[in-house]
Amino acid sequence: MPTVSVIMNCLNCARYLREAIDSVYAQTFKDWEIVFWDNASSDSSAEIVRDYDDRLRYFRGTETIPLGAARNEALKQTRGQFVAFLDCDDIWMPDKLQSQVPLFDDPEVGLVFSDAEYFDGKKSIRLYATRPYYTGWCFGDMFSDYFLNMQTVVIRHGALADLDEWFDPALHVNEEADLFIRIAYGWKTAMVDRPLARWRVHAASDSWTKRHLFAEEFSGMLDKYKGRFPDFEENYGKEIRRCQRQIDMMQATCFLSQGEGARARKYLYSHVWTSPKAVLGLLVSFLPQKAYFFLNRFRNRMEA
Repeated sequence: MPTVSVIMNCLNCARYLREAIDSVYAQTFKDWEIVFWDNASSDSSAEIVRDYDDRLRYFRGTETIPLGAARNEALKQTRGQFVAFLDCDDIWMPDKLQSQVPLFDDPEVGLVFSDAEYFDGKKSIRLYATRPYYTGWCFGDMFSDYFLNMQTVVIRHGALADLDEWFDPALHVNEEADLFIRIAYGWKTAMVDRPLARWRVHAASDSWTKRHLFAEEFSGMLDKYKGRFPDFEENYGKEIRRCQRQIDMMQATCFLSQGEGARARKYLYSHVWTSPKAVLGLLVSFLPQKAYFFLNRFRNRMEA
């Protein structure tokens, strides 16, 4: 049996697919398999996959199902001691698995991640150049300030046995965040502090087309944890408040991008004493919609 099962879920991914698969075949760590789940694609994805050897195990659904459910179908086919994830438009660095697998020598580690590069064909930025991350026993930080990039994550297969569900099929954009957060409740996380994956930013990705769902789904996840983890509200009061602030900021950002300043302000007022971003958002909410896009472009240029 392979040491690592690499899950690739595909729905009409032909454009970047070969580059993604080749980045797995280029790994310096060779003991892996690819579990490729085709979610009833109608493009040439299946033809591309046929060019590879039997280390790539191809499965095809009879109909297109939600991504969380499709990821669960792929998980059922994994045989490795560890499970990694690669979306079909992203890329791994050649030493990714070689760098991460040894961190599982600590039997308490259930999840290993790394830094990542976000790129759009013109420029790239490091994920953790602009935001914090956490390691060790970090469940509270994980749900209150979620920080993982799925393409960098490797999980211990045994960590899945502790869960009453894997990917929640009711979620459309946060299914991986929910799974990794629940793993962090019972396991330590570890990290390789350099970019081991490249995450492609483009207009067709769910991160952009379904961004309005992030706040709604995180709010539902928070309610789920309140009913699932013993004494959750008593033990994680500070983290719950931080998570709610993040949810409100996501809601406000969506309304600002739509030019609905009054609706954005409803989510910002309660955080102006604790968040400089809320103060900035409140000021922007009184400006025309084009001012929001100008400031957003300026921020992106400063981060590049």
